[in-house]
Amino acid sequence: MAERYDLLIRNGTCATPSGIAPADIGVVAGRIAAVGALSGASAAEEFDAKGLHVLPGVIDSQVHFREPGNEHKEDLESGSRAAVLGGVTAVFEMPNTQPPTTSRLAIEDKLARAKNRMHCDYAFYVGATPQNVGALAELERLPGVAGVKAFLGSSTGTLLLDEEEAIFAALKGGRRRMAVHSEDEARLKARKSLAVPGDPRTHPVWRDAETARLSTERVLRLAREAGRRLHVLHVTTADELPLLAGARDFATVETTPQHLTLAAPECYERLGTYAQMNPPIREASHREALWRAVQEGLVDVIGSDHAPHTSEEKNKTYPDTPSGMPGVQTLVTILLDHVAGGRLTLERFVDLTSAGAARIFGIAGKGRIARGFDADFTIVDLKAKKKIENAWIASKCGWTPFDGMETTGWALATIIRGRTVMRDRALVLGGQGAPVRFWETLAPSGA
Repeated sequence: MAERYDLLIRNGTCATPSGIAPADIGVVAGRIAAVGALSGASAAEEFDAKGLHVLPGVIDSQVHFREPGNEHKEDLESGSRAAVLGGVTAVFEMPNTQPPTTSRLAIEDKLARAKNRMHCDYAFYVGATPQNVGALAELERLPGVAGVKAFLGSSTGTLLLDEEEAIFAALKGGRRRMAVHSEDEARLKARKSLAVPGDPRTHPVWRDAETARLSTERVLRLAREAGRRLHVLHVTTADELPLLAGARDFATVETTPQHLTLAAPECYERLGTYAQMNPPIREASHREALWRAVQEGLVDVIGSDHAPHTSEEKNKTYPDTPSGMPGVQTLVTILLDHVAGGRLTLERFVDLTSAGAARIFGIAGKGRIARGFDADFTIVDLKAKKKIENAWIASKCGWTPFDGMETTGWALATIIRGRTVMRDRALVLGGQGAPVRFWETLAPSGA
């Protein structure tokens, strides 16, 4: 008797753990039931992927969707809409909201807000503060929590953990991998006068490479002493890479498409404060060092650090302007353009955008196309050429630093747990998101 599936993806070139090759995929009850030659099978829904590549669903491990408190910039619905339009199937959302996500009540509030509103799957970080370090071990184990996030240098919002004693206490106060924004607060304060009013080109002068190196050196030392796994977010400097290479037994590394694509001073001269983010876009020498780190396997994951602000806010005079730029919707096409340009293999793309996040964060059932895994797919046309335009951006901010850039390689469909939520650059099924599950927070059977 011929097999019957809920969804059958036919004729695609699939990126599986065995390699990238032609295969069909059968889906039952939201999970992958078969991968291979399924010509005799039937399904309630069929997707002809001829000429397309079927990739594991892209996971964006760093987004700021601004809700609650700054919904004029973004909210969970609009941010997740941008995600699925760009080919992203799951996101980890950051805690620097208003109020910040630092308690069980705040986490439960975000999960309630996300239910039936978010279009992609989701998890939320809990923010570390000097006041809640004693509760972090409990908070990091709540369902739907991606882990603990600590801001070691001040950025958007009020979260800050800059004293060594408090950082060490946070590292000792839990077991899951802890993520850090690594800039040295004392150096930021001492150098603030170097941020010249009206000149965003001085942003990487103020927040210089040494600011990042000092902080990363310290947090690696403390994490090793505490015996805690660490994830260093949006690494931007050549100076940090040798330190991180020496800590591979417990530390993992993330960078962003912006830091692999843009460079100072050109981006500030062209975009002004729209290129302003923390840590900053730096000179091309740092960008090239990051590319070497990607190619050598030192970088584990790429997250967009999607951090939208309105044009009105960005049009103020530097440095009285907020840092951050949108990126969740452009992550896939920017990186596929680097694949087309020969700087990235498609296999490495998959590792950096799905398998890597699943591996280092312990995501249950995601990150690969394999039997039994969630049926999450980012289906792409590697040959499609289009211009990125502000008019396409679904984020409430309505702009992208990549406006006008022609890229090769675009997501044509986003499928989450067997449901097609985006097709041909349009949302076709809304509100399908659910909490991401993690091995370290799974409830016991019967609980």
